[in-house]
Amino acid sequence: MSEQTAPPEHAPFGPLPAGGTVRPVTRWGTPVMHRPQQAVTSFDEDLRALVADMVATMYAADGVGLAACQIGEDVAVFVFDCPDARGERTVGVVCNPEVTLPEGRERQLDDSDEGCLSFPGAFVECARPDLATVTGQGLDGQPVTFTGDGLLARCLQHETDHTRGTVFGDRLPTKVRKRLQKEHDRAVEDYPLDWPAGS
Repeated sequence: MSEQTAPPEHAPFGPLPAGGTVRPVTRWGTPVMHRPQQAVTSFDEDLRALVADMVATMYAADGVGLAACQIGEDVAVFVFDCPDARGERTVGVVCNPEVTLPEGRERQLDDSDEGCLSFPGAFVECARPDLATVTGQGLDGQPVTFTGDGLLARCLQHETDHTRGTVFGDRLPTKVRKRLQKEHDRAVEDYPLDWPAGS
């Protein structure tokens, strides 16, 4: 997800790991982006190093969320630093995420703009439920749960989709996806293939 903000953060399961290396963002069309990711089974230093790289890359790209497949790694984990509807930032790491969305009368759709760091420079409306809860495991394997509204709800859904091989363009009608493609094509020179690592 794109669009970074910076009020004080809420970190219910601890801060995001630091010290990672910024990597190039993997683009839509790369096979790893379009298949379900492998479950995390080892909560070790290799996982922590990967997540630190994801965090560094997310911030370098001014994103609010990033999944492992977006730096070319076939692992079901994402990181985020994203504001909710009140502007309060929450940060977290989720391995093996499962998303729960409202149903029936509780289900309200938000058709705000959405973008993706793996298809940079383009934003279009994408209807999603305006509340989401994601459960999974943290860096040490402990259970984690995050619930959010506003942009945070969108982010939790968007990043969970990535771990399942779904990009948000898959959720768009053909006409809207064509508009997204045109926006991306106009911005392509601003995002070289090594972006943001080469910035």
